[in-house]
Amino acid sequence: MLLLPSAADGQGTAITHALTSASTLCRVEPVGRWFEAFVKRRNRNASASFQELEDKKELSEESEDEELQLEEFPMLKTLDPKDWKNQDHYAVLGLGHVRYKATQRQIKAAHKAMVLKHHPDKRKAAGEPIKEGDNDYFTCITKAYEMLSDPVKRRAFNSVDPTFDNSVPSKSEAKDNFFEVFSPVFERNSRWSNKKNVPKLGDMNSTFEDVDAFYSFWYNFDSWREFSYLDEEEKEKAECRDERRWIEKQNRATRAQRKKEEMNRIRTLVDNAYSCDPRIKKFKEEEKAKKEAEKKAKAEAKRKEQEAKEKQRQAELEAARLAKEKEDEEVRQQALLAKKEKDIQKKAIKKERQKLRNSCKIEEINEQIRKEKEEAEARMRQASKNTEKSTGGGGNGSKNWSEDDLQLLIKAVNLFPAGTNSRWEVIANYMNIHSSSGVKRTAKDVICKAKSLQKLDPHQKDDINKKAFDKFKKEHGVVPQADNAMPSERFE
Repeated sequence: MLLLPSAADGQGTAITHALTSASTLCRVEPVGRWFEAFVKRRNRNASASFQELEDKKELSEESEDEELQLEEFPMLKTLDPKDWKNQDHYAVLGLGHVRYKATQRQIKAAHKAMVLKHHPDKRKAAGEPIKEGDNDYFTCITKAYEMLSDPVKRRAFNSVDPTFDNSVPSKSEAKDNFFEVFSPVFERNSRWSNKKNVPKLGDMNSTFEDVDAFYSFWYNFDSWREFSYLDEEEKEKAECRDERRWIEKQNRATRAQRKKEEMNRIRTLVDNAYSCDPRIKKFKEEEKAKKEAEKKAKAEAKRKEQEAKEKQRQAELEAARLAKEKEDEEVRQQALLAKKEKDIQKKAIKKERQKLRNSCKIEEINEQIRKEKEEAEARMRQASKNTEKSTGGGGNGSKNWSEDDLQLLIKAVNLFPAGTNSRWEVIANYMNIHSSSGVKRTAKDVICKAKSLQKLDPHQKDDINKKAFDKFKKEHGVVPQADNAMPSERFE
């Protein structure tokens, strides 16, 4: 029963009493089927035209029920009520031509018509023989209505509809007429889909997106078909809980196996269609041609890029070669200029030397050099004598220090600087090994001589070094040259 809401503000009805001298305003509750329709439309946010469409829909369903023609099942009276699982419930109710498309209203109307016609009381009054108990065929009508009026049981029966064609076309059957063979197969199998708006197979002009959506849908097909109707054991007949559990376990395993076989059947159907579909071959050829074109374009672009790189490399090499040639030419020119300048300098020096030879008195210069050398020798001898006197009593090793020994001592002191481990023993050893005089020096002799050399004035040290250099030149055949030559002047 629909409970109507109270009247909202502004929805009251004014009633005027004509018998009274003054008007009286009364508030009343809106009622009636028109107000009920108004409340329904308001709750649904629907207009009056929508309500009219619903009314027309109900009227059309009622007219369909009135126009429904039942088909008499010729084998109805021969059915065995005990074998109700193997009977066609739609055919028993006369709905064999409508089957799973029949509405609940049509099923109810068909059952009502069958009851009015085949009820045992009706037939008994007409003089027909009636079987006792549940052995009469009327039990089959009752069982059919029981199965089809319950949505769960009806779905179980629809899943194993005996008139449904489960066959799958082979690849050879659809070789020449693919769409005529596979279109009806996909159409009838679409009834098992949980999703609405099942895509159609299409035709040869279908786009790639449509074909891809079609096969994606069917490769991920979500089927509601189940096989509980074919259970061999009924758990209601079990005597105890353990037996009921065992029956349920067996039934679940059987259903899962049949469900797996059903999905394999759908997968085989889709695989066969995909392998025979001429559009797939066309799309693959187009894709292959597209890839080939892209590959060629890529190869062409790569070739052009390589050619551009090669040209750039050649240009860089040519530029480098020209730059190198230019640089070599500049270097060559500079070398020529330097050579010319050097030749000019050589000629100028040669002229200066010639002038110097002609202007200077070489004899006077040589005499002056000889005198300086004698004076240096005299200073050296005097220094040696002073050293011997200062180191007197130093033993045999402190006497007879020849110029060679002095030079060897200076060399050893420079070779083994301060900080060398046992420095003076090492220096004495070095002198004993390399001395040509044969005199053995001790570390004490070496220290004393080194100290005496340190006390010499700078002029004496220079004389010693000069003597050593003159000896070196004599031994190695170095020709002495005049060291007091005038510097040359450059003439521009």
